[in-house]
Amino acid sequence: MDETLVNLDDLGLTEEELFAPFDCSEINSEKITAPRYSYWKSVFRVFFKHKINIFLLALLGFVVFLAYVYPLISPYNSAEHVTDLEAFHLSPSEAISRFGFHLKYIFGTNAQGASTFNAVWSGAQISISLALVCAAINMTIGILLGAVWGFSKKFDIVMIEVYNIVGNVPYILVISVLVMIMTGSFWTLVFAMTLTGWIGIAYFIRTQVLIIRDREYNLASRCLGTSIFKITLKNILPFMTSVIVTVIATEIPSYISYEVFLSYIGMGLSDMSLGRLIEENQVAMTTPGWGWEFWTPVIVAAIITVVLYVVGQNLGDASDPRTHM
Repeated sequence: MDETLVNLDDLGLTEEELFAPFDCSEINSEKITAPRYSYWKSVFRVFFKHKINIFLLALLGFVVFLAYVYPLISPYNSAEHVTDLEAFHLSPSEAISRFGFHLKYIFGTNAQGASTFNAVWSGAQISISLALVCAAINMTIGILLGAVWGFSKKFDIVMIEVYNIVGNVPYILVISVLVMIMTGSFWTLVFAMTLTGWIGIAYFIRTQVLIIRDREYNLASRCLGTSIFKITLKNILPFMTSVIVTVIATEIPSYISYEVFLSYIGMGLSDMSLGRLIEENQVAMTTPGWGWEFWTPVIVAAIITVVLYVVGQNLGDASDPRTHM
């Protein structure tokens, strides 16, 4: 061990510098030098790390733009060429040749001589809006009731019986009966899809709450007198962010699928939705030269549901903190 003495004069420091008082602050001593962590910043970093997600998100943005902005620029007019018999059932090339090049004629015209392109995006706006409204209502009710359901044993006894009764009735049957009783309007379908649609979500959330409610940090919070509401809001639901996002990813496309199916069998919306377009153009599917009228709304509906599902699933995976390592 080197015990050589150091001459302080050799250091070139003044006496004030050598013997300056050191501020020993308890607050500063508790600070930990570590990089700042933002949960959502980390989520989006993981999400955008995969190039396919950027492409799908751009495609989704393009679809939403065409569904909500384009109809404001070029609204759908079903009687645009209704008096011109030669404008009916035109292919894209025939429509462009007859009316000149315009974006609304790139999918040809339908049985009334109207633009198929405009009809599809007007219908997509209605279908997407229906899915978003139904998802917002069902998810809100399902998450809140599911969280309470998982904590309250008395509430659990009642809700289990409700779930056993309602959950065994086919969902599509409930919607069909309600639409038959009432008119096939937008809000009728919203009511039919949300009357019992939340019960499955609530049961799923209840199961997730049961898994994590008795973990050590939750038990410690309860012992310290923290209310169940605050524990649910601060400890339970944030932990379930990735699960909730994944559920939303499956719910939104499913409502579009329900609407398309019901309209296809003649029990859907009276408005010109994607399902209504598909139902009205069934004959065009097998008629040579008219295929554009049927397959265009089918392809658009498929793109919307697939993109919404994949983007939602990938965002749900990115929301899992275990993927942030």
